[in-house]
Amino acid sequence: MSQAEPAPPQDVAAVLVASHREFLAFVQRRVGDRTLAEEIVQDAFVRSLEHTGEIRESAIGWFYRVLRNAIIDRSRRAAVQRQRLDALTAELDNAPRDPELHDVVCRCVGALAETLKPDYAEALRRIDVDGMAVKDYAEKVGISASNAGVRVFRAREALRKQVARSCGTCATHGCLDCSCQAPRA
Repeated sequence: MSQAEPAPPQDVAAVLVASHREFLAFVQRRVGDRTLAEEIVQDAFVRSLEHTGEIRESAIGWFYRVLRNAIIDRSRRAAVQRQRLDALTAELDNAPRDPELHDVVCRCVGALAETLKPDYAEALRRIDVDGMAVKDYAEKVGISASNAGVRVFRAREALRKQVARSCGTCATHGCLDCSCQAPRA
C-alpha cells in the first residue's frame, strides 16, 4: 500500500480494533477516569469509521490524533458546563428570599422532602429552608459548588414530582388551602 492510496476501510477498522487496549490506556492516562476514557474511545471509533477510506497514512497515528482532538473537545465541553453550573450556583445564592412565600408553602412539602434521597433532602433543608448559601453548603458536605448547584436543582425537580404525585391539583394551582392527603410534618 502506498502513501497516496487509502487502505480498504475493513483493514483500517481491523487495525483500530486490534489496538483498542492501547488507545484506551492512552486516553485514560490523560483523563484519569476509565469510564470517561471508554466513552471517548467508543465515540471516536464510531465517528472515525465513517472516514476510514480517507486515511492516507498510518491508521494508528491517525487515530491517536483523532483521540487527542476528542480529549480536547471533551475538556472544552466540560469547562463550558462548569461555567454554566457556577453561574447557576451564583444565581441560587443571590436569589431574593420572600419570607411571606416561605411561610405559606404547603405543609406537605416538608414531609415529602423527607421521602427524597437523603442527600437531596439535606440539600433542600439547608439551602431552601435554612437559607444557607449553595457555596457554604458545598463546603459543609465536601463537594464543589457546581456539584451542590446540580444537587439542589435535581432535588427540587424530584420534590416537584413528589408534590405533583401526592398533592395533585393543589400542586398545580397553589398550596395555600391544601386539602391533599399527603403526610403532614
